[in-house]
Amino acid sequence: MKIGCPKEIKPQEFRVGMTPIAAREAVAHGHEVLVETGAGVGSGFADADYIAAGARIAADAAEVFAKSEMIVKVKEPQAVERARLREGQVLFTYLHLAPDPEQTKDLLTSGVTAIAYETVTDDRGGLPLLAPMSEVAGRLAPQVGAWTLQKANGGRGVLLGGVPGVLPAKVLVIGGGVVGAQAARVAAGMGADVTILDRSVPRLRYLDDIFHGTVKTGYASAGLTAELVAEADMVIGAVLIPGAAAPKLVTRAQLKTMKPGAAIVDVAIDQGGCFETSRATTHQDPIYEVDGILHYCVANMPGAVARTSTMALGNATMPFMLALADKGWKRACAEDRHLMAGLNTHKGKLTYAAVGAALGLPSITPEEALAI
Repeated sequence: MKIGCPKEIKPQEFRVGMTPIAAREAVAHGHEVLVETGAGVGSGFADADYIAAGARIAADAAEVFAKSEMIVKVKEPQAVERARLREGQVLFTYLHLAPDPEQTKDLLTSGVTAIAYETVTDDRGGLPLLAPMSEVAGRLAPQVGAWTLQKANGGRGVLLGGVPGVLPAKVLVIGGGVVGAQAARVAAGMGADVTILDRSVPRLRYLDDIFHGTVKTGYASAGLTAELVAEADMVIGAVLIPGAAAPKLVTRAQLKTMKPGAAIVDVAIDQGGCFETSRATTHQDPIYEVDGILHYCVANMPGAVARTSTMALGNATMPFMLALADKGWKRACAEDRHLMAGLNTHKGKLTYAAVGAALGLPSITPEEALAI
């Protein structure tokens, strides 16, 4: 198969869809790899690294899209990239379609077979291609939130860990999955007073066990959430419904109950955000204020630590990428129900029910798509 890796063009996105190690593996499997010049620079990989791995370097993105049977990326294709996609081509990347009707429309119009990292599953009910970036974003969240809380950035001017004689900041983490657990871990490590909320009692038991009392846990009822939001210096949104739009768990009215200068970090912003007042921002302009509350809603948080993120993502995606290339997408998906769960569009049909429900569009099952 001819596999193409274009340079990411989303603002301040420094990751790359394929590492030189992954390129070498693909070439060893007998495939051709075409990488856009400069695609890996933001992650510390030079064109020479890809050439040494056996890949060829393309002069521009147009060449990559035109000559490749499968496109491997990191972020959802931007409008100019979507215009280059075609029927019969496979797109393997993060998509996050539920809050993005324009992208969904363009992918359906193109006829491309789009497989989304964030909906590929595993035997434990996890999301193995989302997990590495969830770990990165979760660990980053307290770090960027602490920066947001600094007075020079408009925040309350509180130190997460406090100092002797001064209480630490209160951090509320809504959602106890991968993002939430990693965020709680780092926030607690910075000395903050951390509470994590979730609706799964077994998950809360697990979190209570692993944190050994350094993090408090609570059942995420509307009442307790509202109470703790009002007390928090920082609220981290870490809620995920796979493939679907994130639920709005904190309303604009609740912002008035919060401490002036408190910080919100919405890690769920890729799926539309879990705060009513959330809107996507960039690393270049990450913060905005609503009713005295600072919002950090960068939609590609892991891009800030591009090398770590690219390597972690590459480790997770490489086996699936090789399966798609070795077998073709239909056989690969037919033999692996977890990879089939990643199928979101094919020949103009939406193949992920949660996206259809979010956008009011009809959908077919991935199994039905295999027969088209």
